[in-house]
Amino acid sequence: MSSSFILNTADRERLTAAHPAIFNRGFMQRYGFLTGIVAVLVYLTACFFFFNVGPAFMQGRWDRASSYIQDWYSWRAQPRLRFEDGKVNPQWSSRMQYPADAPIDWLQPLPDGGYSVVYAGTENRLDVTPARVDVYVDGKNYPVIIDGEAALAPEVLPQQIQQDGNKVLVHYGFAGQAEIRTSQVYVQRRFLGWANFLFDTKSEFWGKGYGDLAALALWGERLDPQRSNISHMVDDFLDNGVWQHADIFSKLIQTLVMAFVGTLLGTLVALPLAFLAARNITANRAANWGMKRLFDFLRSIDMLIWALFFTRSFGPGPIPGIAAIFFTDTGALGKVYAEALENVDDKQREGVKSVGAPPIAVNRFGVLPQVLPVFISQSLYFWESNIRSATIIGAVGAGGIGLKLLEAMGTNADWDKVAYMVLLILFIVFLFDHISNALRSRLIGKTQH
Repeated sequence: MSSSFILNTADRERLTAAHPAIFNRGFMQRYGFLTGIVAVLVYLTACFFFFNVGPAFMQGRWDRASSYIQDWYSWRAQPRLRFEDGKVNPQWSSRMQYPADAPIDWLQPLPDGGYSVVYAGTENRLDVTPARVDVYVDGKNYPVIIDGEAALAPEVLPQQIQQDGNKVLVHYGFAGQAEIRTSQVYVQRRFLGWANFLFDTKSEFWGKGYGDLAALALWGERLDPQRSNISHMVDDFLDNGVWQHADIFSKLIQTLVMAFVGTLLGTLVALPLAFLAARNITANRAANWGMKRLFDFLRSIDMLIWALFFTRSFGPGPIPGIAAIFFTDTGALGKVYAEALENVDDKQREGVKSVGAPPIAVNRFGVLPQVLPVFISQSLYFWESNIRSATIIGAVGAGGIGLKLLEAMGTNADWDKVAYMVLLILFIVFLFDHISNALRSRLIGKTQH
């Protein structure tokens, strides 16, 4: 059995008159979503041309970016092979990657006073002498002649070799590169891992394998009669002159202290001020308005601006960082606390007030128990967030690991150390994020019982 239901004209008009909002929708109700998508696309297109996104990508130094990324997980040995008195003299950077006069398997002396730089086997190497550099690519020799005014390569070259004015550039991919000039050959030789991360070249443990280190730590004879090998290893690790572990850990702890003390001071000051800002707690409109405007002022100025201001006032160090976090958090937490206070249940307040309790006792027993879990939860969240913020404000002179990170980036040669500090920061942020979430969950769980 089947049936059909067809509206006649009279029924349609009756329904339209009874429900005009359904049958007579406006333009935005019909096409609002599509209009929003079109508006966003137009806005993004305008931004693309206004900020010259296309030319910026075309002119970007992607080769340099690739080199920086490789520096995060590898290291570069960078000797300069200088031409002096008819010989080639290697000079090293200050990273102390090898001990003085240590044999290096990829940098071998030649009988005529030169050096051979091996990149990827003997088929890809440089044989460097003061008057000539033999560049081997896949076993084929391309001699570069040095005549005192320019380094000149042959006319026919593979893509790994380029004549750049009076110098010659050689690229061996990840293995490294070289720049041949009239006075020197600037060598970059790349290896996976971080060189001397555990111990620098001055340590007695330098160059030993993990098995040898474990044996020395567990049952080996003491290298220093005054201390155990484990203690010796810890001291040498922290005193590593290249990686500066002790200094980095000290700056990391300084960052954590900045975040904790700044958040704690902001919480302690914002708490009583929030009671003055809450209209249902303090029946004084002038006090309410003044406190809220103070909170607006403190939080409207970015933490980075406060850090710059206090750095100019007190000089570099953790005090400007603590002050910047304290000022910003006082404004932000004060506003959050005041809003929480204005939404409390007045029944509990009235109950305490009905027994003749003074105003302080009313707030202590009738208001604070309702909002204290929210206050602590918000302060924990701000503390977690400030650990990240303290790293940024440290870069402008407020101390901590942020300043150390900026120094490493400024050298343009310590990107492996930058990666190391970034990983430490990520670990600390993840750790305290987990701790903060666990505390907040436990706190909220208690309020539900």
